[in-house]
Amino acid sequence: MVTNLQVRKFMKLNQKEETLSNAAAKAEMSENTARKYLRSGRLPNQSKSERTWRTRKDPFEEIWNQVRSMLEINPGLEAKTLFEWLQRESPGRYADGQLRSFQRRMKQWRATEGPAREVFFPQIHYPGQLCASDFTDMSSLGITIAGELFSHLVYHFVLTYSNWETGTICFSESFESLSTGLQHALWEVGGVPQTHRSDRLSAAVQEVGKSGEPEFTRRDQALLRHYRLDGQKIQTGKGNENGDVEQRHQRLKRAVTQSLLLRGSHNFSDREEYKAFLQQVFSQLNAGRRERLLEEIALLKTLPLKRLNSN
Repeated sequence: MVTNLQVRKFMKLNQKEETLSNAAAKAEMSENTARKYLRSGRLPNQSKSERTWRTRKDPFEEIWNQVRSMLEINPGLEAKTLFEWLQRESPGRYADGQLRSFQRRMKQWRATEGPAREVFFPQIHYPGQLCASDFTDMSSLGITIAGELFSHLVYHFVLTYSNWETGTICFSESFESLSTGLQHALWEVGGVPQTHRSDRLSAAVQEVGKSGEPEFTRRDQALLRHYRLDGQKIQTGKGNENGDVEQRHQRLKRAVTQSLLLRGSHNFSDREEYKAFLQQVFSQLNAGRRERLLEEIALLKTLPLKRLNSN
């Protein structure tokens, strides 16, 4: 292969030598090659045209629509995780050496269709203003701990401007679950928005002793005061008023279901392993929200010196 240095050398020699063949020989290239560069007046690296065709058939063409659908649900999925799943689904079809090709295909997807295309709900939201939360039942997903069905809820928290979300495992819609989940979320994001929106949590009210709603209200207001949060309750039976978190419930369950499929098992050795799995799903879902999240963080109020006791 002729280098830029050889061509430059030939061009100088051609002005001094009596014949082109002498200049080409001293530049260590053939006469035909020398004539080609003399006619074009371009260096080798300037003469290369970008290849627009594939040298071999794309091994992922047949399954890419399926992969794309999975990425649209959970854009934070890693290429290696998806590739290992493909190997399990089609034994012998994909060799380990094809991982790099798959990673390049994923990189191209992220650049053209990836997390920056996150769809935000049509309501008008402002950074740092509103967070919303609610409980969602995860029991239907068939998760087991050490072989036993794990019936549980997730306290689900969303910053409505960026759609950043997180969640906490719990077992009832109690005040303790609300307090633990809300505080976990605020400390994880590192600040406090202006307002917290939730439903009226009738189940939690019923659990707060004989005094009922007044006792729940007292404890709820104390929690909000501790974090300097304005409380906002939706109307009874009007779940659409908390639509941001309601929509996220469905996407969360789809992402968890998908990640369980990729994992190859619904069973976890203990609750801590499942908790780590769930946090990884949230991290993947939040992968494309960092820019808007930073806008929120810049406007969040500071956290108090310590957490409030949830009991």
